[in-house]
Amino acid sequence: MIEATGLSRSFTTRHGEVHAVRTVDMHVAGGEIVGFLGPNGAGKTTTLRMLTTLLAPTAGTATVAGSDLTRDPVGVRRKVGYVAQGGMTSPEARAGEEIVDHARMYGIRRAPATGRAKALFDLLDLPGLWDRPCGSLSGGQRRRLDIAMGLVHEPGMVFLDEPTTGLDPQSRANLWGHIRGLRDDHGATVLLSTHYLEEADALCDRVFIIDHGEIVARGTPDELKRRVSGDTVTLRLPAAGDTAIAARVAAGVAGGEPIVDGTSVHIQVADGAATLPPLLRSLDLDGIEASAVEVRRPSLDDVFLDLTGRSLRDQATTTTGVGYAHRA
Repeated sequence: MIEATGLSRSFTTRHGEVHAVRTVDMHVAGGEIVGFLGPNGAGKTTTLRMLTTLLAPTAGTATVAGSDLTRDPVGVRRKVGYVAQGGMTSPEARAGEEIVDHARMYGIRRAPATGRAKALFDLLDLPGLWDRPCGSLSGGQRRRLDIAMGLVHEPGMVFLDEPTTGLDPQSRANLWGHIRGLRDDHGATVLLSTHYLEEADALCDRVFIIDHGEIVARGTPDELKRRVSGDTVTLRLPAAGDTAIAARVAAGVAGGEPIVDGTSVHIQVADGAATLPPLLRSLDLDGIEASAVEVRRPSLDDVFLDLTGRSLRDQATTTTGVGYAHRA
């Protein structure tokens, strides 16, 4: 469904050239749900916008759903659905007509467009909302309506850009079921951009991790987690000044190289339960009292921490900090 080689995008700003995406290679097979994981500013949205023809690549080649990205962009648009990060519906428009009008832009006649829209309302748990203004819907309802808009022309490839951001846990879990249904019930291939680790773990057959515009890892969630051996012990300190001492103590007790992340110290150990008692005793001897201690089995966050030296979860709300209109 997707074959991309060397896909890149640069922007010129008043501070100079910014390389938002750097030589991304990507293969996505038909029938997969593939996660695209990384903090805000990593290049996720820029990559999705290139693959959906909304942004021209600076370099590289790609085919999407059998059509060349640059030579046949209209062919790509006909075959894909895109659910944007910020939503696509107009607050004042009526929900049903919004979907029908979107289908009409794909050349679908009004009667079949209405039939498809009503079927999607049933499938995505939007009963009784046909005549409601989009702006009056809840966050979860609007995101499901966005997905209906992206599916009404029956695409084989669906791009979802952080579809559950801002939703409460119940709405997020509900939407997960609908995302699985895109593949299981519709036979669609899904590329899901997210910074929620549990979302990628629960939904995705494979995961690409992007950081600073580059793919830094790829594989199934289990394959990626196997890259990190042992447990991760995290010490949360009341003050940043305590982290250097805590890191030195942790290295002495557990060996290895601790990672300092703000007021937290992370260290990988073979057995967290066995390491914790002597570690806490040593910290106490140095006059350091942790405000919280956590022992975790490897997760996708640990993979990211191992690859980049920082926590994906803690970085998920950061922005690029550069002077151009880009959210990724």
